[in-house]
Amino acid sequence: MYKAKVNVTLRPSILDPKGKAAHHALENLGLNQVEKVRIGKFIELDVNADSEDAAKAVVEQACAKLLANEVMEDFTIEIES
Repeated sequence: MYKAKVNVTLRPSILDPKGKAAHHALENLGLNQVEKVRIGKFIELDVNADSEDAAKAVVEQACAKLLANEVMEDFTIEIES
């Protein structure tokens, strides 16, 4: 059994309205040191596979087919045994 940790973020060229709103709110709270906010999503999956490579392949398919919009989003995968 492998645990996969997936981070999905909007591509840098895509406007992030949630990040923009969070940045504005942080400025209103006096946290002017924060220069930019991008908001994404974090997903954990437990994957039953014979190897780390096989687990990563399953997670890549899950991201490509459902978990991430590859037109607008990038994703990274970390596999733990």
